[in-house]
Amino acid sequence: MSLTGTPFLFTSIALVTVALVLPLLLWSRIRGPVLLRHAGRVLMLLFAQMTAVTLVFVLVNNANNLYDNWADLLGTGNHVQQAADLGKDGTGGIQVKALPKVHQTFSPADGPGMQAAGGVRVTQLRGRVSGIEAEVYVWLPPQYDEPAYRNRKFPVVELLSGYPGSARAWFGSLKVHEQLLPLMRNRQVAPFILVAPRTNLIAKVDTGCANIPGTVNADTWLSIDVPKMVTDNFRAESAPDGWATAGYSAGAHCATKLVVAHPDRYRAAISLSGYNDPIGERRSLAARSLLLRRENNPYFLLRGYRTPPRISLYLSGQQGDGYQAASALQAIAKPPTTVRAVLIPRSAGGHNMALWRPQIPYVFTWLTQRMTGKAAAGTIPRRPWSGGSRPAALASGTSSPAAAVRKR
Repeated sequence: MSLTGTPFLFTSIALVTVALVLPLLLWSRIRGPVLLRHAGRVLMLLFAQMTAVTLVFVLVNNANNLYDNWADLLGTGNHVQQAADLGKDGTGGIQVKALPKVHQTFSPADGPGMQAAGGVRVTQLRGRVSGIEAEVYVWLPPQYDEPAYRNRKFPVVELLSGYPGSARAWFGSLKVHEQLLPLMRNRQVAPFILVAPRTNLIAKVDTGCANIPGTVNADTWLSIDVPKMVTDNFRAESAPDGWATAGYSAGAHCATKLVVAHPDRYRAAISLSGYNDPIGERRSLAARSLLLRRENNPYFLLRGYRTPPRISLYLSGQQGDGYQAASALQAIAKPPTTVRAVLIPRSAGGHNMALWRPQIPYVFTWLTQRMTGKAAAGTIPRRPWSGGSRPAALASGTSSPAAAVRKR
């Protein structure tokens, strides 16, 4: 039975119902010695508590897409086939452009929200460079199959989930495709191809989107294997001008790090409540040594460039949850690097989907402007929060930290 399927949800509800009814029917009817009667009643109480906790977990997991399957939950899944030392550029000397095209088979993705807005498709990708085998979800914009666009290539955004987290969360919990579909039809947002690859690749740890010889080549999986698959199978624009990343929480760290580390592969990044130092997620493999932390910290990567890269970063966060990291990058950015650090007040919510979901229309409008160089058509989506700062200040990143502190 699928962890995220409707049958398991209904089974959990049924078990809770049974657990509530049993004590009402049997509490005074248990016969036998005193110890046996007490033991029976304790077992009924334990059963009620266990089923209640299970139902709450199922509801939370389905709402936030934390675990895709039983292997993810139990820590038995491993998607790394091999992890060779691929060198500094993550290619291992392989001429990626010379690799033959591989045509993937896609099928409709299952799960809540996956069939909305035209439907999300999924494929099982075997990364020829990274040695990783895992699922990748793809959603195509409404213009993709229109006759007027049959010769058009489309920009791509890689969507990265947090830890723990499922790649499906962007579609199931954040409803990115449902929110962007009308904006794309109205030309307010560019017709992006949305690609959500698995980022949780090893049981019980966060890869930090890093290449660690002998353990995992997550950076190569995300920045080489997945993009090549997309360009092999869809009319996607070429890197770097046609490619961007977006992530929340640990995925926000990854989104920023990939763009800063590979300006030859990406042009822009969206970070929602991210961090710079991998120690921000203590289960990150990239946090296990000072050297790894420095090599995978976008602050040090950006500061290390002699010639600043032509990239654009949008980083939003609250005090103590992303804003300081965003401000640090903004402070050292030099043209042509651009960084927008946006302060989100405490009144907007906490570190969860409810905080990130409303930001999607605005951040993708910003991304459209940065990727195309054109202002969005129509009215820019409004921000759903204020929290003591004027909307214009929040949008521009000039909101003061003091304003957020006053509204805690």
